[in-house]
Formats: sequence, C-alpha cells, structure tokens
Amino acid sequence: MPEIRALIVDDEPLARRGIRQLLAAYPDVAVAGECRDGREALRALANERVDVVFLDVQMPGLGGLDVIRTHGAGRMPLTVFVTAHDEFAVRAFEAQAVDYLVKPLSEARFRAALARVRERLRVRDAVALAARLTALLEGTAGPVAGARPPSGSRLAVPTDAGERLVDQAEIDWIEAEDDGARIHAGPKTWHLREPLAALEARLDPGQFARAHRSVIVRLDQVRELRAEATGRDTELVLRDGTVVPVSRRRLAEVRALLRAPGRRA
Repeated sequence: MPEIRALIVDDEPLARRGIRQLLAAYPDVAVAGECRDGREALRALANERVDVVFLDVQMPGLGGLDVIRTHGAGRMPLTVFVTAHDEFAVRAFEAQAVDYLVKPLSEARFRAALARVRERLRVRDAVALAARLTALLEGTAGPVAGARPPSGSRLAVPTDAGERLVDQAEIDWIEAEDDGARIHAGPKTWHLREPLAALEARLDPGQFARAHRSVIVRLDQVRELRAEATGRDTELVLRDGTVVPVSRRRLAEVRALLRAPGRRA
C-alpha cells in the first residue's frame, strides 16, 4: 500500500507517544517525525515530505494556528487538529482541517479521522492523475504534485445543441438526482450524469461546500443560516431565496467556512 507520512506535533510527550502508538496499528502509515513545538514543526514541514500532520492547537510560543499562518495554509499537508477543548472545532474547520481530535484520544475516533485523511488523499491523487492525463492529451504533460481543482475551471454540461462550458463562478448550488446531479445557475439548470461526490472533487474547495449528502452550495451565495421551523434541523437560505438543508454531521464545518476571514454572507 502507498505510504502515508505523518508528522506529530505536540508539546506533551505523553500525547506524542499516544498518537505514535495509535498510528502503529496502521501498516500503511509511517511517522515522518515528532515535534515538541511550533518552531520544530515549521522546520520539519520545510524539510520533510509530510502527507498529514497531527497538530496540537495550544502550544507554548507558536500554537497550531500560528504554524499554519507562518508556513502558509496553501502549503500545509492535510491537517488533523489535536486539542484538549472541543470549542476549537470551528477554528479548526476555518483553517481547512480534515478533522479535529479531542484529548484523550479514543481508538474509534482516531480511526474515523484517519479514514477521512485516506479519503482526502485518494481524491487528491485522483485529481492529480486526471490533470496529468489531460495534460498528456493536450501535449503538455508534466509533473503535477498535489494538484487541486483550479478555481476557474469549467464544467462541460450537455445541451440540445451540444455542450455548454459552465464557469464555477456561475454556479449557485448543485443537488443530487437519481441518475446524477443538477446544476443551478440563476434561472438556468443543467443535468449531469455524474455523482455528487465526483463533482465535489472537481470544484474549488475554497468556494464550495457539501452542506448535505444531496447538496453542494457556493459559499458566497449563502445569505442566511437558520434553524428550521421545527427547531430540529438547519437550513441555508441562498441569495435567490432557495432553501437547502444542512445535515447535522456537516453543520460545524459549513458554519466555520461561512465565518472564514474574508467571507461575506
């Protein structure tokens, strides 16, 4: 199996040992290094190949969020925050963390976080492969390391006259249908025979969020996040008045993305 290289960053020796012991159960994961503080983490990130970092939020000097700011969010490997306080969950998702773990760590919760890491790596590798194949077909093949969907990339949708190239900036939201997905762009809609998960991997993660298993929204189209009349569920109200559901499992992540710096409702 491909090796996943993990960096452990925590100022507590027992916490570092605990993460190492949990990782030992997974033969496809290798520990790339252990760091006692943010400065050691920055050196390791600059010099080691790291796929995922288990990053303590609160450390003397440079904390986890400081590490991300200094290293650069766009250059960070996949990040799983480790914290003693679950109120850091929203800030973790604001920093585009894959997951967050609250100490003391449980085996079941750690296993779930690692599964999310594997899925993100699988999607990243699939996108990188698609980009290489596209470049090859266009005669411009070259190395594409850690490729992500470009924010301006377009989707080809079928029309009666052939195909229409839709800019991601045109899209308001996307909903799942029985045999694919429906793209909504103002008064226009198009049907694609492509599952929502595949579309999600092609969209700019800085502009779009999966709000529900059946819905993807463009974040700058969200006008309001509100509780449903029953008080049990949450909804997003888009700028055109469309109301879409938010699942409880995705609520914290969606709320954090909407609150991210520079985001306007």
